[in-house]
Amino acid sequence: MFRKVIPVVFALSAIASVSASAAQPHEPVDHRFCFTCHGTDGVGSEGIQAPRLAGMESWYLKRQLELFKAGGRGVHPMDIEGMEMQPMAAILTEEQIDDVVAWAGSWEYVPAAPTISGGNVERGKQLFQACVMCHGDQAQGNQAMNAPALQGQNDWYLVTQLKNFKAGYRGNNPLDTYGAPMRAMTAGLADEQAIVDVVTYINTLGR
Repeated sequence: MFRKVIPVVFALSAIASVSASAAQPHEPVDHRFCFTCHGTDGVGSEGIQAPRLAGMESWYLKRQLELFKAGGRGVHPMDIEGMEMQPMAAILTEEQIDDVVAWAGSWEYVPAAPTISGGNVERGKQLFQACVMCHGDQAQGNQAMNAPALQGQNDWYLVTQLKNFKAGYRGNNPLDTYGAPMRAMTAGLADEQAIVDVVTYINTLGR
């Protein structure tokens, strides 16, 4: 319970702080609110399921912030972590979103260290073939397909998001047009072990 309450408290604090400057669209965002969850070095936090932003594609980060802001993500009651992020993005102006994206882009890319265990790399490689068309054969991402890089991302975050897509907590909103294909893809992941297997394989891919 403790880890869930802290981000919400800071989100509400951010609303009070940033909304006061909403009438000034070029007012920079106080990035301390991003540090709270994503870390001062942008490598994320497993305790509150905040992903690594350092090295994330600017176009993908911008789209996700816009999606959160529009209510296309982070509104399903079972997407606990997404619901913590949604009010943070909802109060941002477009200029402030650009500011956050530019600021996050200043971090040096550092691949996340693998943390999960019990996965079958060979089975994961087979399962990953369904992901190649969008995310690339090395999970390097593909802007033309609106698919972010998966290699180097926090493995615990990938596991959580695949579970969310499979359960319909993410990718089911009509506004999330790029999330819908992920919903279809995760149908091929039979169970949690399959999810762990495919993420274990992604962990073997360099960047």
